[in-house]
Amino acid sequence: MTARTPARFAALLLALVGSSALADDPFAGARQVFLLAYAAVEAGAPLPSAIDPEALRAYPLYPYLERARLTHALGRAQSDSSTVDDDVRAFLAEHAGEPVSTDLRRAWLASLASRQKWETFLASFEPAVADAEVRCDRARAKVALDAEDATRTAIELWLAPQRLPTECEAVFDWLRARGALTDDLVEQRARALLANGQAPFARTIARDLPAARAAPLQQWADLLEKPEPTIDALLQDPANLRVGDGALLAGWTKLARSAPLAAQARYEQVAALVGSERAGDYALALAFGLAWDRRAPEALAAFAKLPAQRLDDNARAWQARAALWARDWEQVDRSIQGMSAAQQTQSRWQYWAARAAAERNDGARAEALYQTVLPSDNYYAANAAMRLGRRAEPHPQRLAINEDTVAALAGQSGFVRSRELFLCGLKAAAAAEWASATLALDAAQRAQAVHLAARWQWHDMSVATATREHVFFDYALLYPQPFDEQVHAAAKLANLDATLIYGVIRQESLFRTDIVSSAGAVGLAQVLPSTARQVARAWQQPEPATSELLDPGVNITLGAAHLRDLMNRYGQQTIVALAGYNAGERAVERWLPTEPIDADIWTENIPYNETREYVQRVLWHSVVFGWLSSGGDEERDAWLAQIAPLAPPVGGQPTI
Repeated sequence: MTARTPARFAALLLALVGSSALADDPFAGARQVFLLAYAAVEAGAPLPSAIDPEALRAYPLYPYLERARLTHALGRAQSDSSTVDDDVRAFLAEHAGEPVSTDLRRAWLASLASRQKWETFLASFEPAVADAEVRCDRARAKVALDAEDATRTAIELWLAPQRLPTECEAVFDWLRARGALTDDLVEQRARALLANGQAPFARTIARDLPAARAAPLQQWADLLEKPEPTIDALLQDPANLRVGDGALLAGWTKLARSAPLAAQARYEQVAALVGSERAGDYALALAFGLAWDRRAPEALAAFAKLPAQRLDDNARAWQARAALWARDWEQVDRSIQGMSAAQQTQSRWQYWAARAAAERNDGARAEALYQTVLPSDNYYAANAAMRLGRRAEPHPQRLAINEDTVAALAGQSGFVRSRELFLCGLKAAAAAEWASATLALDAAQRAQAVHLAARWQWHDMSVATATREHVFFDYALLYPQPFDEQVHAAAKLANLDATLIYGVIRQESLFRTDIVSSAGAVGLAQVLPSTARQVARAWQQPEPATSELLDPGVNITLGAAHLRDLMNRYGQQTIVALAGYNAGERAVERWLPTEPIDADIWTENIPYNETREYVQRVLWHSVVFGWLSSGGDEERDAWLAQIAPLAPPVGGQPTI
């Protein structure tokens, strides 16, 4: 940067401030300057603070620009960079307790550790910002300073039940060198890892043990990773059992889930091996596995062998689902009657109690129970309405707006910062500011904050805040319809109802365009980049780069096309297609029935809780969006149809 460059930038910044001020947006000019200066930091060439115009310094997000510059400086700091440490320390003191300080403290600790400024590190450490890497650095600091509690801190770190960052290895090497990493500690960690399902890494840890001591741990890992052959070997040679009952039960549970019929064939032998006092746990695990695999007769027989006191609400729920699959309505009723009073009064089980009554020709009881379900406004209420021959309609409850309160909240500094961060695309920081601002509010004010977020078109925050405040039924408020042009274009292209597309994107992303899941799914419809490219080729659309999936038009179009592909694959069965959208095609094809079955029974027996709830919520969302759009005129009779098996393949090939 030449000597004249700062002056040129200063003139540019001043021009932006002057040219962008709007009467209804007093921060417009300063916001543009902030974004320019912030982008310069991210590009690795921060503009000098000396040229910042006064309007930028007065802008509510100026501390975030200062934080970004300090973070950049920390990344370039040398071992003797005391000036930047002083600047960071002063910033943290000035903004103590504010969300803007959290990430900077974490970055400072990382910088101090890289420069091995251990005394300053420990003096500045705060547990609230300590992730796994920072905890490792804390232990390194105590080791380097020969702190009195260094050994205890290192051992606490060692006993973590998961793999830790590489920064921890120096600490563990120190323990080994001192002879403090005993066989007892190695075994404790391996057991903690195994109890947490971390079998591969537990094997690695156990290799440091003597063979005789490692053998039970290796057997435990075998039970988790290859349960069937390991259990068979133990049944052939029970004397070789080296693990406790908890490890054996964990392996048995894995087998019951992955191959329930194989577990069933071995149950009597396993029960004899563990003894009558423990056999009930194994029988229950087997019953669950059979129910999840929709082996209804076998599951019901397994549940029936268990004493009533062993059947908690979860067991009764899966017993009822197995009975539904078997159309054993007497057992459905008995299972529901065996549940706790709290679970019996859930709309889910009231609906199924009504279905059982109807199937047993008790029309009066069925109608009374259906009527009880209607006000719950969910998937079961919609089904109940249709069973009564009515259209599914929501029962809206408006959240009254207090304009004075909303205006007052909008002027509070925390909410001002959160909105500006939202407008600048700094969504994580915006959410942190919002959470901090709402902490000081009473219940009535927090409810009005729902209106504030909605007014700012911050849809995910509006819905999330409403959920925390138990505001569920103001549908005009909580079911916005942004991206309307893109949704209807995608609906036309894919020949889908726009209300279904809205239901999907509301459930997938709460209308956040920039969200990325832990699995890598991107954007409004949460489309995997690989799936997006495949769908684009099939639909003769441009193949998108991952960044292009952040564009609402691209994302919604490809998500809708993918859903249409699933609809075509599964015989236009919307419910099956939605399950496939969430869980994947391999999973949903395992769940398809061998003969037609009622759609509500099939949905209730989806073994993944997440997918079952996903399908039910998307369907309910589509009801609400339809009601908002046209007063509920859409037909929903498909909900009462049957789920059919996949069409027989032609020439032995799957139907696509």
